[in-house]
Amino acid sequence: MSSLTFHWFLPTSGDSRDVVGGGHGAPDTATGPGRRRPPTVAYLGQIARAAENLGFVGALTPTGAWCEDAWLTTAMVSQATERLKFLVAFRPGSVSPTLAAQMASTYQRQTGGRLLLNVVTGGESREQRAYGDFLDKDARYRRTGEFLHVVRELWQGGTVNLRGEHLRVEDARLTRVPDPVPEVYFGGSSPAAVEVAARHADVYLTWGEPPAQVAGKIARLREAAAREGRTLRFGIRLHVITRDTAADAWAEAHRLLDGFDPDTVQEAQANLARSESEGQRRMLALHGGSRDALEIHPNLWAGIGLVRGGAGTALVGGHDEVAERIAEYHALGIDEFVLSGYPHLEEAYWFGEGVLPRLAARGLWRHPEHAGAGAGETVLPVAV
Repeated sequence: MSSLTFHWFLPTSGDSRDVVGGGHGAPDTATGPGRRRPPTVAYLGQIARAAENLGFVGALTPTGAWCEDAWLTTAMVSQATERLKFLVAFRPGSVSPTLAAQMASTYQRQTGGRLLLNVVTGGESREQRAYGDFLDKDARYRRTGEFLHVVRELWQGGTVNLRGEHLRVEDARLTRVPDPVPEVYFGGSSPAAVEVAARHADVYLTWGEPPAQVAGKIARLREAAAREGRTLRFGIRLHVITRDTAADAWAEAHRLLDGFDPDTVQEAQANLARSESEGQRRMLALHGGSRDALEIHPNLWAGIGLVRGGAGTALVGGHDEVAERIAEYHALGIDEFVLSGYPHLEEAYWFGEGVLPRLAARGLWRHPEHAGAGAGETVLPVAV
């Protein structure tokens, strides 16, 4: 039986019972009165262990000036887990491709093959310049293409010589290649992003847009990949608020919304409006900066995007409703779900104990630790 893949999220900028903003120019703030939890290795380890026990395959860690470094943090947190993989977000412009390939190879050996890579080209020139990167957006994507070409050749054991537009290496080679080779996750909505994804990505990630828009993206990426003689898998990045009843879930969404100070929303929207990211522009268009009509598709709520950059939508509802929406996205071609919720420890349990058993009963999911269970045997998440 094929199984949907679920990943959780490590809040490396801090966690709270309220929404923590940040990313793409949004202020790095907790929106409500809840006490903020610092992103210590101990706390992130709690989240990682919970995700592993509940049946999540991996955990995404973001990249940017507003959060802890993903490579270093996950390397430490990996020691608190046994199976969980780490979807490490990183920006190609900040490290040479040969060094990145070597880092990934080392990571695989030291963790038993638990690295996944989320390649982030960087949508904000202002932040990129703080790291010494002065290329414009399209040039950054061309550099990413060169970067991934070098990295993939090195991972296959080749010797690479490249005199590209932005990168140059001579006689680059790894003494030890990674086993397994890390899968590359990649997102982006601009034509330049689609071109890079079609040539180099294993999994294309989209933010949580309504199903019709997601279907359009998938069709676009499939066509682009086919022109390159390749196929892609597809994933979606969403927040979740799932409860025993729909009323309880929406009450929690409204509680989060009530914690959004108008000045914070205004500041976040002004900063996000300056983003160069096409995906961020599409996120903003879902709510238009207004608190009204935030349910943009049944159980799809755009409220998070009022204060947070990047992924700005959440699946909200009773466990059966959220499972139904996941099945709807799966019918479009989505096989991987990268999820999060505030606070991340508690919400992992709400989803893992509430939604995953329902997906298992529908034959859409199986706990990774029990992938070899016999046909017809339903294995539920293990809560510890």
